[in-house]
Amino acid sequence: MSDPLELLRARYGADHIPASASRYAPDAINPVLETLLAHRSVRGFRKDALPAGTLELLIAAAQSAPSSSNLQTFSVVSLEEPERKSRVATLAADQEFIREAPLFLAWLADLSRLQHIADAGQVEAEGLQYLDTFLMGAIDAALAAQNVVTAAESLGLGTVYVGALRNQPLEVARELGLPQGVFPLFGLAVGVPDAARPASVKPRLPQELVLHREQYNTAPVDAGIARYDTLIADFNRSQGLPPARWTERTLERVRSVSALRGRDKLREQLGVQGFELK
Repeated sequence: MSDPLELLRARYGADHIPASASRYAPDAINPVLETLLAHRSVRGFRKDALPAGTLELLIAAAQSAPSSSNLQTFSVVSLEEPERKSRVATLAADQEFIREAPLFLAWLADLSRLQHIADAGQVEAEGLQYLDTFLMGAIDAALAAQNVVTAAESLGLGTVYVGALRNQPLEVARELGLPQGVFPLFGLAVGVPDAARPASVKPRLPQELVLHREQYNTAPVDAGIARYDTLIADFNRSQGLPPARWTERTLERVRSVSALRGRDKLREQLGVQGFELK
């Protein structure tokens, strides 16, 4: 079992672990927590096929996640065929690791099943056209996908999320044959990590910037962000990347519409797929 302090140092940086962490005894870390704290995004995969039954086991883990009112408003399309994976990779910012990974999962907000039930019962399902119901589908899918990440990593596999599936969602919908009431939210590449291209645990923001006790704390956060900027710059340097600070990268993503890479049209694209979002 790993030393809990070592896990926290990797997650927050040696100088930024929570002050209360010293009270954690070694036996406080169990295999589940060890898997969660050691998470890293893997973008280098071997092309080995996954063992038979792995996909079905991962989906069982996905369906074990909570679901609002048990409506289960998500679906997933699994891609293993190289040609289709390659076409989806091209649509999702042409990311090569999607082609490398033996399994790619496209996670979907899916209201089509509920619409089918309503149609069969000759009921007008007005509630399906509201923003909250779409949001429910997105949350259901995210919870299910994160269960898959944890399950896959517990099996020694690597994963990485792919938000670029929303860059050209209508083209993705056509490639995957999605009907009305189904929308692609994000992807997840799954496979055996390539030891020649190891991934590292990326430090996160210090807890005092994220954890608010009883009420939101609006106190200045400049000092904490400055420390984190230094930590991320050092991490990037250690990975052979330009030593960009966290604030630099975040501003790149939010300062202009062009950084959205087509996702500024999301409301219109949702409408094409049958989501009115009243």
